[in-house]
Amino acid sequence: MKITEIRPLSIQELKEKAGALDEELFNLRFQEKMGQLSNPVRLRIVRRDIARIKTIITEKKSAKAKSPAETPK
Repeated sequence: MKITEIRPLSIQELKEKAGALDEELFNLRFQEKMGQLSNPVRLRIVRRDIARIKTIITEKKSAKAKSPAETPK
């Protein structure tokens, strides 16, 4: 998943995507332990996608927190 696909999403949508990716990561780890994982690179890709999503969520939350304080009254 590219960063340009992630940025336009809302925080709620990002949390849903992160939850789905967490489930996929769990299943991939389970398959790895059972010796059934066909594409081991997918583990790395999913972990990085989760990290990207969490970074964007943090950025959006900090931008939301700063915006009311910066507007003049």
